[in-house]
Amino acid sequence: MAPLRRYFITGLLIWVPLGITIWVLDALLGAMDQTLLLLPETWRPEAWLGVRIPGLGVVLTAVVIVLTGMVSANLIGQRLLAYWEGLLTRIPVVKSIYGSVKQVSDTLLSGTGHAFRKVLLVHYPHPQAWSLAFQTNVPGEVRDHLGEAWLAVFIPTAPSPVNGFYFYVRREETIELDVSVDTALKYIVSMGVVAPTPRAVANHYPGD
Repeated sequence: MAPLRRYFITGLLIWVPLGITIWVLDALLGAMDQTLLLLPETWRPEAWLGVRIPGLGVVLTAVVIVLTGMVSANLIGQRLLAYWEGLLTRIPVVKSIYGSVKQVSDTLLSGTGHAFRKVLLVHYPHPQAWSLAFQTNVPGEVRDHLGEAWLAVFIPTAPSPVNGFYFYVRREETIELDVSVDTALKYIVSMGVVAPTPRAVANHYPGD
């Protein structure tokens, strides 16, 4: 039975990632295809093709995104965007959700935003433990009180790195790792199964 069990586990290792990948892609394509419902019924592809072709919503979604970017690149578009965002920020519940999501998207996607700078090791959740963290930005008001000796770090949770904790730690109590943010994220998502290989360590905690 041992070889049969080994073959079964090997098969699972092949099919589980593939199945999850197909499921996620199918969910994304299905969600994007919903954008076709925005078109008049006579304009929809199935009306003049006679059949429904999955994935056409991706094209429409991409076109909408590109057109939105083009419109917002000029002065009139920027004013319309500012008016729209100002309107959203006046709605109590929407203000909290939209504001939080926009800050995260600006940080991670915008070329002018401040994305994660470095990958660090910090003591968490207790002084005898280390956790991966990403260096972010210290707000000016906080820096005025703490000084330059403190860093702002985001400690993500596994396997969902979009959740985590935001702390301020002393610079000398961190270890800077010579790994990319993408590699560290893979390490966190895989819960340590896919581990980055640090090439160098820049700063060490005293006593290590």
